[in-house]
Amino acid sequence: MTLKLTHTLGTGLALTAIAAGALAVATAAPPIKSFNPLRVSVISLGGDKVEVTITNTSRKNVRLPKWQLPSEVQRSNLFRITRDGQEVGFEGAMVKRGVPTAEDFAILRPGRSHRSVVALGSAYDLSKAGHYTVTYAAALQYASLSGGARLQQKNGFPMVAQGAPIRMTLDQPATLPSGGRLRPVLPSNPELSDVLGVSYTACTATQQTALDKAVLSARTYTERAKGYLNAGTTGARYTTWFGAYANTRYATAQQHFMAIDTAMDQTGGQVTINCGCSQNYYAYVYKNLPYEIFVCNSFWTAPLIGTDSRAGTLIHEMSHFTIVADTEDWVYGQSAASNLAATNPTNAVDNADNHEYFSENTPAQN
Repeated sequence: MTLKLTHTLGTGLALTAIAAGALAVATAAPPIKSFNPLRVSVISLGGDKVEVTITNTSRKNVRLPKWQLPSEVQRSNLFRITRDGQEVGFEGAMVKRGVPTAEDFAILRPGRSHRSVVALGSAYDLSKAGHYTVTYAAALQYASLSGGARLQQKNGFPMVAQGAPIRMTLDQPATLPSGGRLRPVLPSNPELSDVLGVSYTACTATQQTALDKAVLSARTYTERAKGYLNAGTTGARYTTWFGAYANTRYATAQQHFMAIDTAMDQTGGQVTINCGCSQNYYAYVYKNLPYEIFVCNSFWTAPLIGTDSRAGTLIHEMSHFTIVADTEDWVYGQSAASNLAATNPTNAVDNADNHEYFSENTPAQN
Protein backbone atom coordinates (compact mmCIF):
# COMPACT_ATOMS: atom_id res chain seq x y z
CA MET A 1 0.00 0.00 0.00
CA THR A 2 1.28 3.45 -0.90
CA LEU A 3 -0.36 6.61 0.34
CA LYS A 4 1.07 9.75 -1.25
CA LEU A 5 0.54 13.32 -0.13
CA THR A 6 -0.39 15.34 -3.19
CA HIS A 7 -1.40 18.63 -1.58
CA THR A 8 -1.44 20.07 1.91
CA LEU A 9 -3.38 23.12 2.96
CA GLY A 10 -2.21 25.47 5.70
CA THR A 11 -2.96 24.60 9.29
CA GLY A 12 -5.67 26.37 11.21
CA LEU A 13 -8.32 26.04 13.87
CA ALA A 14 -12.08 26.16 13.82
CA LEU A 15 -14.12 28.62 15.85
CA THR A 16 -17.43 27.34 14.56
CA ALA A 17 -19.01 23.96 15.05
CA ILE A 18 -18.80 21.90 11.89
CA ALA A 19 -21.24 19.24 10.79
CA ALA A 20 -20.10 17.18 13.74
CA GLY A 21 -22.99 18.94 15.43
CA ALA A 22 -21.50 18.90 18.91
CA LEU A 23 -23.33 21.20 21.25
CA ALA A 24 -23.33 22.85 24.65
CA VAL A 25 -21.85 21.12 27.64
CA ALA A 26 -23.98 20.43 30.68
CA THR A 27 -21.88 22.39 33.16
CA ALA A 28 -22.34 25.66 34.97
CA ALA A 29 -18.96 27.13 34.02
CA PRO A 30 -19.02 30.16 31.68
CA PRO A 31 -17.90 29.88 28.07
CA ILE A 32 -14.61 31.42 27.01
CA LYS A 33 -15.27 34.63 25.09
CA SER A 34 -12.27 34.98 22.82
CA PHE A 35 -10.64 32.30 20.67
CA ASN A 36 -10.00 28.61 20.37
CA PRO A 37 -6.64 28.05 22.08
CA LEU A 38 -5.96 24.76 20.29
CA ARG A 39 -4.04 24.80 17.01
CA VAL A 40 -4.08 21.59 14.98
CA SER A 41 -1.78 20.43 12.22
CA VAL A 42 -1.97 17.19 10.25
CA ILE A 43 0.76 15.80 7.99
CA SER A 44 1.10 12.58 6.02
CA LEU A 45 3.80 10.11 7.08
CA GLY A 46 3.28 7.72 4.19
CA GLY A 47 1.23 4.57 4.08
CA ASP A 48 -2.06 5.16 5.90
CA LYS A 49 -0.33 7.06 8.70
CA VAL A 50 -0.75 10.72 9.61
CA GLU A 51 0.76 12.75 12.42
CA VAL A 52 -1.61 15.00 14.33
CA THR A 53 -0.20 17.75 16.53
CA ILE A 54 -2.45 19.70 18.90
CA THR A 55 -0.84 22.77 20.50
CA ASN A 56 -2.16 24.88 23.36
CA THR A 57 -1.52 28.48 22.27
CA SER A 58 -3.02 30.04 25.39
CA ARG A 59 -1.46 31.01 28.74
CA LYS A 60 -3.72 28.64 30.64
CA ASN A 61 -3.98 24.88 30.94
CA VAL A 62 -6.47 23.22 28.61
CA ARG A 63 -8.39 20.35 30.16
CA LEU A 64 -10.03 18.02 27.66
CA PRO A 65 -11.42 14.48 27.68
CA LYS A 66 -8.87 11.94 26.52
CA TRP A 67 -11.31 10.61 23.91
CA GLN A 68 -10.93 13.93 22.06
CA LEU A 69 -7.24 13.20 21.41
CA PRO A 70 -6.13 11.58 18.13
CA SER A 71 -4.59 8.65 20.00
CA GLU A 72 -8.16 7.52 20.77
CA VAL A 73 -9.16 7.21 17.11
CA GLN A 74 -10.29 3.58 17.47
CA ARG A 75 -12.80 4.68 20.11
CA SER A 76 -13.78 8.10 18.73
CA ASN A 77 -14.78 9.32 15.28
CA LEU A 78 -12.30 12.22 15.13
CA PHE A 79 -11.67 12.52 11.39
CA ARG A 80 -13.85 13.50 8.46
CA ILE A 81 -12.63 11.51 5.45
CA THR A 82 -13.93 11.44 1.90
CA ARG A 83 -12.83 9.34 -1.06
CA ASP A 84 -13.43 10.94 -4.45
CA GLY A 85 -16.05 13.12 -2.79
CA GLN A 86 -17.85 10.27 -1.00
CA GLU A 87 -17.85 10.01 2.80
CA VAL A 88 -15.71 7.24 4.24
CA GLY A 89 -17.24 5.24 7.08
CA PHE A 90 -15.87 5.08 10.63
CA GLU A 91 -15.37 1.45 11.63
CA GLY A 92 -14.04 1.86 15.14
CA ALA A 93 -16.00 1.42 18.36
CA MET A 94 -19.16 3.50 18.83
CA VAL A 95 -18.94 4.15 22.58
CA LYS A 96 -21.66 5.42 24.90
CA ARG A 97 -19.93 7.58 27.50
CA GLY A 98 -21.16 9.32 30.60
CA VAL A 99 -20.05 12.62 32.10
CA PRO A 100 -16.23 12.43 32.33
CA THR A 101 -14.56 12.03 35.71
CA ALA A 102 -11.22 13.54 36.71
CA GLU A 103 -9.29 10.54 35.39
CA ASP A 104 -10.90 10.92 31.97
CA PHE A 105 -9.22 14.31 31.33
CA ALA A 106 -5.86 15.13 29.80
CA ILE A 107 -4.10 18.40 30.69
CA LEU A 108 -2.34 20.32 27.94
CA ARG A 109 -0.13 23.00 29.47
CA PRO A 110 0.52 26.44 27.88
CA GLY A 111 2.69 26.18 24.79
CA ARG A 112 2.81 22.38 24.94
CA SER A 113 1.79 20.01 22.16
CA HIS A 114 0.25 16.57 21.99
CA ARG A 115 1.49 14.52 19.03
CA SER A 116 0.01 11.25 17.83
CA VAL A 117 0.72 9.03 14.86
CA VAL A 118 -2.55 7.58 13.60
CA ALA A 119 -3.02 4.66 11.21
CA LEU A 120 -6.24 5.75 9.53
CA GLY A 121 -6.89 2.24 8.23
CA SER A 122 -7.29 1.02 11.83
CA ALA A 123 -10.56 2.94 12.21
CA TYR A 124 -11.78 4.02 8.77
CA ASP A 125 -12.78 2.22 5.59
CA LEU A 126 -9.75 2.71 3.35
CA SER A 127 -10.55 -0.46 1.42
CA LYS A 128 -10.53 1.23 -1.98
CA ALA A 129 -7.90 3.09 -3.92
CA GLY A 130 -8.66 6.70 -4.75
CA HIS A 131 -8.17 10.34 -3.83
CA TYR A 132 -8.81 11.00 -0.13
CA THR A 133 -9.41 14.22 1.78
CA VAL A 134 -8.66 13.93 5.50
CA THR A 135 -9.68 16.47 8.13
CA TYR A 136 -9.12 16.19 11.88
CA ALA A 137 -12.16 17.62 13.70
CA ALA A 138 -12.70 16.83 17.40
CA ALA A 139 -15.72 18.45 19.03
CA LEU A 140 -14.60 19.79 22.42
CA GLN A 141 -17.59 18.86 24.57
CA TYR A 142 -16.60 19.09 28.27
CA ALA A 143 -13.24 20.76 27.46
CA SER A 144 -12.26 23.84 29.48
CA LEU A 145 -9.46 26.20 30.48
CA SER A 146 -7.95 26.29 33.95
CA GLY A 147 -10.40 28.32 36.00
CA GLY A 148 -13.37 26.48 34.50
CA ALA A 149 -14.14 28.51 31.36
CA ARG A 150 -15.57 26.13 28.76
CA LEU A 151 -14.20 25.97 25.24
CA GLN A 152 -17.58 27.06 23.98
CA GLN A 153 -18.86 29.78 21.71
CA LYS A 154 -21.43 32.41 22.58
CA ASN A 155 -24.10 30.58 20.59
CA GLY A 156 -23.80 27.51 22.83
CA PHE A 157 -21.75 25.38 20.47
CA PRO A 158 -18.51 23.95 21.81
CA MET A 159 -15.41 24.78 19.85
CA VAL A 160 -13.87 22.22 17.53
CA ALA A 161 -10.18 21.29 17.43
CA GLN A 162 -9.86 21.24 13.68
CA GLY A 163 -6.97 21.04 11.27
CA ALA A 164 -7.00 22.07 7.64
CA PRO A 165 -7.70 19.23 5.20
CA ILE A 166 -4.92 17.24 3.60
CA ARG A 167 -5.38 15.52 0.26
CA MET A 168 -3.90 12.09 -0.31
CA THR A 169 -3.93 9.43 -2.99
CA LEU A 170 -4.31 5.82 -1.96
CA ASP A 171 -2.83 3.49 -4.59
CA GLN A 172 -3.59 0.29 -2.68
CA PRO A 173 -6.26 -0.33 -0.04
CA ALA A 174 -5.65 -0.40 3.67
CA THR A 175 -7.69 -2.81 5.75
CA LEU A 176 -9.26 -2.51 9.19
CA PRO A 177 -8.39 -5.38 11.56
CA SER A 178 -11.52 -7.42 12.18
CA GLY A 179 -13.48 -5.82 15.00
CA GLY A 180 -10.73 -3.32 15.83
CA ARG A 181 -8.33 -3.54 18.75
CA LEU A 182 -10.92 -2.67 21.40
CA ARG A 183 -12.76 -5.93 20.80
CA PRO A 184 -12.13 -8.29 23.75
CA VAL A 185 -10.59 -11.67 23.04
CA LEU A 186 -13.11 -13.98 24.68
CA PRO A 187 -14.46 -17.51 24.28
CA SER A 188 -16.73 -17.68 21.24
CA ASN A 189 -19.39 -19.89 22.81
CA PRO A 190 -22.36 -17.63 23.46
CA GLU A 191 -25.14 -18.98 25.66
CA LEU A 192 -28.65 -18.58 24.29
CA SER A 193 -31.32 -17.29 26.66
CA ASP A 194 -34.18 -19.80 26.63
CA VAL A 195 -36.68 -17.07 27.47
CA LEU A 196 -35.61 -14.15 25.26
CA GLY A 197 -33.65 -15.74 22.44
CA VAL A 198 -30.68 -13.41 23.08
CA SER A 199 -27.11 -14.76 23.13
CA TYR A 200 -24.77 -13.93 26.01
CA THR A 201 -20.98 -14.05 25.79
CA ALA A 202 -18.67 -14.02 28.84
CA CYS A 203 -21.61 -13.20 31.14
CA THR A 204 -22.14 -14.70 34.57
CA ALA A 205 -25.51 -16.14 35.57
CA THR A 206 -26.19 -13.01 37.63
CA GLN A 207 -25.33 -10.77 34.70
CA GLN A 208 -27.57 -12.80 32.39
CA THR A 209 -30.48 -12.38 34.77
CA ALA A 210 -29.93 -8.61 34.87
CA LEU A 211 -29.61 -8.52 31.07
CA ASP A 212 -32.85 -10.47 30.61
CA LYS A 213 -34.63 -7.67 32.49
CA ALA A 214 -32.82 -4.97 30.50
CA VAL A 215 -33.74 -6.58 27.17
CA LEU A 216 -37.39 -6.91 28.18
CA SER A 217 -37.47 -3.26 29.28
CA ALA A 218 -35.72 -2.16 26.09
CA ARG A 219 -38.31 -4.03 24.02
CA THR A 220 -41.08 -2.26 25.93
CA TYR A 221 -39.39 1.10 25.33
CA THR A 222 -38.96 0.55 21.59
CA GLU A 223 -42.52 -0.70 21.16
CA ARG A 224 -43.88 2.42 22.87
CA ALA A 225 -41.56 4.75 20.92
CA LYS A 226 -42.59 3.10 17.65
CA GLY A 227 -46.26 3.42 18.58
CA TYR A 228 -45.87 7.10 19.43
CA LEU A 229 -44.34 7.88 16.05
CA ASN A 230 -46.66 5.62 14.05
CA ALA A 231 -49.57 7.54 15.57
CA GLY A 232 -48.14 10.79 14.16
CA THR A 233 -47.82 12.38 17.60
CA THR A 234 -45.83 15.63 17.71
CA GLY A 235 -45.94 16.55 21.38
CA ALA A 236 -43.24 17.82 23.72
CA ARG A 237 -41.63 14.40 23.88
CA TYR A 238 -40.87 14.53 20.16
CA THR A 239 -39.77 18.16 20.00
CA THR A 240 -37.57 17.86 23.10
CA TRP A 241 -35.47 15.11 21.56
CA PHE A 242 -35.88 15.58 17.81
CA GLY A 243 -36.66 19.27 17.45
CA ALA A 244 -39.17 21.20 15.39
CA TYR A 245 -41.49 19.10 13.27
CA ALA A 246 -40.58 18.50 9.63
CA ASN A 247 -42.02 15.74 7.47
CA THR A 248 -38.68 14.29 6.42
CA ARG A 249 -37.16 14.29 9.91
CA TYR A 250 -40.29 12.79 11.45
CA ALA A 251 -40.29 10.05 8.81
CA THR A 252 -36.64 9.34 9.56
CA ALA A 253 -37.28 9.00 13.30
CA GLN A 254 -40.25 6.75 12.55
CA GLN A 255 -38.18 4.51 10.28
CA HIS A 256 -35.41 4.38 12.86
CA PHE A 257 -37.66 3.13 15.63
CA MET A 258 -39.37 0.58 13.42
CA ALA A 259 -35.90 -0.80 12.64
CA ILE A 260 -34.68 -0.59 16.25
CA ASP A 261 -37.80 -2.34 17.52
CA THR A 262 -37.47 -5.10 14.93
CA ALA A 263 -33.80 -5.61 15.79
CA MET A 264 -34.44 -5.68 19.56
CA ASP A 265 -37.27 -8.20 19.13
CA GLN A 266 -35.11 -10.85 17.43
CA THR A 267 -35.31 -14.15 19.30
CA GLY A 268 -33.09 -16.47 17.27
CA GLY A 269 -29.78 -15.60 18.92
CA GLN A 270 -28.97 -12.84 16.43
CA VAL A 271 -28.52 -10.31 19.25
CA THR A 272 -25.41 -11.03 21.31
CA ILE A 273 -24.58 -9.15 24.51
CA ASN A 274 -20.93 -9.43 25.47
CA CYS A 275 -19.97 -8.84 29.11
CA GLY A 276 -16.22 -8.92 28.53
CA CYS A 277 -15.64 -5.15 28.57
CA SER A 278 -13.87 -3.75 31.65
CA GLN A 279 -13.66 -0.11 30.57
CA ASN A 280 -15.56 2.68 32.31
CA TYR A 281 -18.02 3.09 29.45
CA TYR A 282 -21.67 2.15 29.34
CA ALA A 283 -21.30 0.08 26.18
CA TYR A 284 -20.04 0.05 22.61
CA VAL A 285 -20.62 -1.61 19.25
CA TYR A 286 -19.01 -1.81 15.82
CA LYS A 287 -21.45 -0.42 13.27
CA ASN A 288 -20.78 -3.06 10.66
CA LEU A 289 -20.90 -6.03 13.05
CA PRO A 290 -24.56 -6.48 14.03
CA TYR A 291 -25.91 -7.30 16.51
CA GLU A 292 -23.18 -7.67 19.14
CA ILE A 293 -23.34 -5.17 22.01
CA PHE A 294 -20.45 -4.93 24.48
CA VAL A 295 -21.59 -3.80 27.92
CA CYS A 296 -19.04 -2.16 30.22
CA ASN A 297 -18.59 -1.01 33.83
CA SER A 298 -21.01 1.93 33.81
CA PHE A 299 -23.75 -0.28 32.41
CA TRP A 300 -23.85 -2.35 35.59
CA THR A 301 -24.21 0.65 37.88
CA ALA A 302 -26.99 2.20 35.77
CA PRO A 303 -30.67 1.82 36.74
CA LEU A 304 -32.81 -0.68 34.87
CA ILE A 305 -35.04 2.05 33.38
CA GLY A 306 -35.04 5.85 33.34
CA THR A 307 -32.35 8.28 32.24
CA ASP A 308 -29.13 6.60 31.06
CA SER A 309 -30.55 3.24 32.02
CA ARG A 310 -29.52 -0.28 31.07
CA ALA A 311 -32.57 -0.60 28.84
CA GLY A 312 -31.87 2.77 27.23
CA THR A 313 -28.21 1.91 26.70
CA LEU A 314 -29.18 -1.18 24.68
CA ILE A 315 -31.38 1.02 22.47
CA HIS A 316 -28.59 3.60 22.10
CA GLU A 317 -26.20 0.91 20.90
CA MET A 318 -28.72 -0.90 18.71
CA SER A 319 -29.38 2.37 16.88
CA HIS A 320 -25.72 2.56 15.81
CA PHE A 321 -25.72 -0.49 13.57
CA THR A 322 -25.56 0.46 9.91
CA ILE A 323 -28.40 -1.92 9.02
CA VAL A 324 -30.59 -0.50 11.82
CA ALA A 325 -30.49 3.32 12.10
CA ASP A 326 -26.79 4.11 11.49
CA THR A 327 -26.74 6.82 14.17
CA GLU A 328 -23.69 8.81 15.29
CA ASP A 329 -22.48 10.15 18.64
CA TRP A 330 -22.66 13.88 17.96
CA VAL A 331 -23.15 14.70 21.65
CA TYR A 332 -23.52 12.91 24.96
CA GLY A 333 -25.91 13.64 27.85
CA GLN A 334 -29.48 14.87 28.27
CA SER A 335 -28.70 18.58 28.34
CA ALA A 336 -26.55 18.48 25.22
CA ALA A 337 -29.03 16.21 23.44
CA SER A 338 -31.99 18.52 24.10
CA ASN A 339 -29.88 21.50 23.01
CA LEU A 340 -29.00 19.61 19.84
CA ALA A 341 -32.69 19.07 19.11
CA ALA A 342 -33.45 22.76 19.61
CA THR A 343 -30.61 24.07 17.44
CA ASN A 344 -29.74 21.29 14.97
CA PRO A 345 -32.69 18.88 14.64
CA THR A 346 -31.12 17.19 11.61
CA ASN A 347 -28.23 15.97 13.75
CA ALA A 348 -30.58 15.21 16.64
CA VAL A 349 -32.38 12.66 14.45
CA ASP A 350 -28.95 11.15 13.80
CA ASN A 351 -27.73 11.15 17.42
CA ALA A 352 -27.83 7.92 19.44
CA ASP A 353 -28.41 9.61 22.81
CA ASN A 354 -31.45 11.45 21.42
CA HIS A 355 -32.95 8.09 20.45
CA GLU A 356 -32.22 6.74 23.91
CA TYR A 357 -33.73 9.70 25.75
CA PHE A 358 -36.79 9.70 23.50
CA SER A 359 -37.27 6.03 24.41
CA GLU A 360 -36.69 6.48 28.13
CA ASN A 361 -38.97 9.56 28.21
CA THR A 362 -37.75 10.68 31.64
CA PRO A 363 -39.28 12.89 32.88
CA ALA A 364 -42.40 11.73 31.05
CA GLN A 365 -43.80 13.98 28.31
CA ASN A 366 -46.70 13.59 25.91
